[in-house]
Amino acid sequence: MKKSLFIISLMCLAFQLQAQKREVQLLDTGWRFLNKEIPTTNINQVDDSSWQTVTVPHDWAIAGPFDMTIDMQKVTVIEDGDRGAKLRTGRTGALPCFGIGWYRKALNISKSDEGKRIFVEFDGAMSRSKVYLNGVYIGEWPYGYSSFSFELTKYIQLGKENILSVRLENKEESSRWYSGAGIYRNVRLVKTAPVRVAQWGTYITTPVVSPKMGEVNIKTEIDGDEKVQLITEIFDAKGQKVASTKSEGNKAFEQKLKVNKPSLWSPETPVLYTAVSKVFVGKIQKDEYKSVFGFRTIKFDRDKGFFLNGKYTKFKGVCLHHDLGPIGAAVNFRATERQLVMMKEMGVNAIRTSHNPPSLELLKICDSIGLMVQVESFDEWKNGKNTNGYGEFFDQWAEKDLTAMIKRDRNHPSVVMWSIGNEIREQGMPEGAAMAKFLTKISHDLDPTRPVSAGFNNWKGAIKNGLAAEVDLVGFNYAPDFYEKMRQENPTFTIYGSETASTVSSRGEYKFPVTPSKKAWYTDYQLTSYDLETCSWADLPDYEFQYQDDLDWVAGEFVWTGFDYLGEPSPYNEGTPARSSYFGIVDLAGIPKDRYYLYQSKWSEKPVFHVLPHWTWPDRLNQKVPVFVYTNYPKAELFVNGKSMGTRVKDKSSMLKRYRLMWDDVIYEPGEIKVVGYDKNDKVVAEKIIKTAGETYNIKLTADRQTIKADGKDLSFVTVELLDKDGNLCPRAANLLFFDVTGAGKLKAVCNGDATDQTSFASKYMRTFNGKLVVTVESDTTAGEITLKVSGGLLNAEEVKITTENLTK
Repeated sequence: MKKSLFIISLMCLAFQLQAQKREVQLLDTGWRFLNKEIPTTNINQVDDSSWQTVTVPHDWAIAGPFDMTIDMQKVTVIEDGDRGAKLRTGRTGALPCFGIGWYRKALNISKSDEGKRIFVEFDGAMSRSKVYLNGVYIGEWPYGYSSFSFELTKYIQLGKENILSVRLENKEESSRWYSGAGIYRNVRLVKTAPVRVAQWGTYITTPVVSPKMGEVNIKTEIDGDEKVQLITEIFDAKGQKVASTKSEGNKAFEQKLKVNKPSLWSPETPVLYTAVSKVFVGKIQKDEYKSVFGFRTIKFDRDKGFFLNGKYTKFKGVCLHHDLGPIGAAVNFRATERQLVMMKEMGVNAIRTSHNPPSLELLKICDSIGLMVQVESFDEWKNGKNTNGYGEFFDQWAEKDLTAMIKRDRNHPSVVMWSIGNEIREQGMPEGAAMAKFLTKISHDLDPTRPVSAGFNNWKGAIKNGLAAEVDLVGFNYAPDFYEKMRQENPTFTIYGSETASTVSSRGEYKFPVTPSKKAWYTDYQLTSYDLETCSWADLPDYEFQYQDDLDWVAGEFVWTGFDYLGEPSPYNEGTPARSSYFGIVDLAGIPKDRYYLYQSKWSEKPVFHVLPHWTWPDRLNQKVPVFVYTNYPKAELFVNGKSMGTRVKDKSSMLKRYRLMWDDVIYEPGEIKVVGYDKNDKVVAEKIIKTAGETYNIKLTADRQTIKADGKDLSFVTVELLDKDGNLCPRAANLLFFDVTGAGKLKAVCNGDATDQTSFASKYMRTFNGKLVVTVESDTTAGEITLKVSGGLLNAEEVKITTENLTK
């Protein structure tokens, strides 16, 4: 009997030891939130029963209300060409993101977790975070875009309720755009054995890549004092083991493996591999850690440009801010995926994470769908652009933040370069070169396989003070006409357009007369979708295109911006109702502007044939309404009510005519326009008809996905369009619509893409903007059906149904 009990005890002990493998729990539900200060003494005694219950990721500001006085600032924005202070409005979205917020969550840690190490990991918290457990201060991390973690082990009370508290503070004048507010990225509780793979503890490189063999070098950092055996296995995209090795030691390991006939990662073939690191003490497995990576080579050549896997490649890139439009800064996988897929379909092959470390979700999606990434660290160094910006933290935190970013992101095959700064003020200061050298060395030490870059707008100052010479790649912001001069004067520079274009437009708006302008201003605070207007420092897409086409040694461009974003409503940033940008190729709601098709016709291999504007102009009878076509076909013919307006052929001798087909002298008459496209052999390959619309008659609903996951997070984006009785879009319709969501989900957000509309994104009503808007619905955790009903005035109400399914299906 005693022998049996002894054996059972040994079995239980063995099971307990085996169970010490890593456990990861997402801390998403059950948080309490208060948007004001509480005393930091006796935090655990605070009664939070009246606090708001929220789910993390959470952005406390996005629901509004909008208030143009919230972010009113008298400031000189050097980057905009200001020569003196101006009273700016809408700079950070006119949303209540300033102030103090407290989050609290109860953690129940079982006595069975005795002997384990316990950590809390934050993907991002905006900002100046301070973390407490059971009222005890654990640590802080001020930069809202950094990922960080703290060990809680010695503060945990086993078998009792433990209170995790997080204090955040967003100060006024701390950002140049909408930062969001709150725990806006994911949080995890991680339990491990005393010895484990450290956070971001693997560094994977592929120093040799060929069609026959790929060499994998894996450096692994072990957190713990015991001697261990490290077994590393590599699995291909199908889950088949393709290589393995084992080593013994402690703290630091370096292992080399070979994979036969590796599949290469690229935008066309984004093939991923997984390295599984298993830590053993004796015969007991203590930890398991997975790292996703890919086989690919990158090379930047001063004379030839950029090569991916030995293939000449231009960056066809866009800059993206981190907000998700009406959803705000709170990261959501599906909303991020939607943005990136839209960019990919436009022909984009690269993303610049302007101007901060991105979400993990963005990098995972870029890995999986094939988008290269420039990961950017800072918008300012010590000499800040904002009174309460990152400058106050630079000396103490820059190395920590840059280290966290690179260690977190360096295994992602999508990441092809690092950026240590955007338009930083030190470009023209004596200390600039030394600071750049400091940051570049950190980057090279942590990852010698990728080049370091920065985005320069004061390139003359950066060259003069030596700053530009300290980075591997010199990014020029809005300077295509200087590419050749800079190359001649600085023969060591490898050059690309780190920020280009900054054309501004409002979806579906067309202004007359149609002429290029750098000083556009209209009393309705909209801008033309003829895509001929920019800010004073900026360029048209076509202007950059010609340099990219003619200078093959320029590595490519990153357009400002892929999507409209909250804040920075240039040029309407002085006492106007505008609260979001006009720069986007896609509007804030996620509806493509005309400019989307200009870029698609240039960058995509798929056939593109897009005609603008609409043909409903009752106030322009017998007046000129130019017609443009964005296409990758060389020629087209325009007909107005059956009468030919002539044929247009792309012409390399003219900047605009090189990339657009334009009929500038078309006289408007109601009816229809038809454009016929021809290939290089004069064969008809495309046709587009646009008709004059009648009165609004129908509501049309189109869900981007009819089936979504019942996980409480998945989204369906429903485009709402107003049509006449013949099914034509009513291109000027501004009807007030109402939204009702029932069933297994809820209304997440609504947005019409109008930068001046101050209706809350959380409202159950909104006007269409030029005939369209988007309603976002979110699933709950119950499988079933969501019904969205849209109604408005005398229009017949319409419904769309979306199925929600359990994750197991």
